[in-house]
Amino acid sequence: MSTAPAIATAVTFVWLGMVLAISFLEAPLKFRAPDVTLRVGLGIGRIVFRALNAVEAVLAVVLVVALAVDRPDTAGLVTLIVAVVVLLVQLVAVRPRLTRRSDAVLSGADAPRSHAHHVYIALESLKVLALLIGGIVLLSGSQP
Repeated sequence: MSTAPAIATAVTFVWLGMVLAISFLEAPLKFRAPDVTLRVGLGIGRIVFRALNAVEAVLAVVLVVALAVDRPDTAGLVTLIVAVVVLLVQLVAVRPRLTRRSDAVLSGADAPRSHAHHVYIALESLKVLALLIGGIVLLSGSQP
């Protein structure tokens, strides 16, 4: 495996691991900790997801560059582009809605539950699937 595909593979699995660890392990567990209120959990979540999304953006850029340098087969390319597009949708369309709600809750308002949270979870699940499939295709080393 040459350098660009090796970088793309590593970035894909690091990104996958981060999303699984933060979104599907840390996020739900923090609310089960003793004395963690909704306000405290939201405050922590905002910081953690802001950091995660920043790292994801960097990983997405590195991944796109690596894919441009040495294009994988169509299945790998499509699934990894899906992951990048999902991240963009999350950052541009969903995160702002979640931020508005958390701003309201953190300021003491009794904001209604947000359906955007369910959309974000669905997109995270799609992103995980795309990263997993794309990473497996990259590991297979198939070329067009």
